[in-house]
Amino acid sequence: VQLQASGGGLVQAGGSLRLSCVASGRTWGSFVMAWFRQAPGKEREFVAAITWSGGRTNYADSVKGRFTMSRDNAKITVYLQMNSLKPEDTAVYYCAARYGLMATMIEEYDYWGQGTLVTVSS
Repeated sequence: VQLQASGGGLVQAGGSLRLSCVASGRTWGSFVMAWFRQAPGKEREFVAAITWSGGRTNYADSVKGRFTMSRDNAKITVYLQMNSLKPEDTAVYYCAARYGLMATMIEEYDYWGQGTLVTVSS
């Protein structure tokens, strides 16, 4: 599985951005895609995940109510709609994938895309 993330950029606090991640390869069955982020000087952390079948989602507490993850099965693409952005959301955002159950730990994901930088100015 190969992942290609895009959509990062510079936005003012309170603004919105939508990230996209296109997957190539086998995505049927128990396939889960997720977003993680890594801020400067900090460890990579879980943001959100979605199951490919069923579309069940899971969010980090820090983004609940502001971020929404969705999928387009036909395009094999997941999206992360980020609203009410805060300066603390500034980070490189990574798309990840795994076969299996919903997961939130970095080590549980086997496939990673390149990061896309999101910068939120105050």
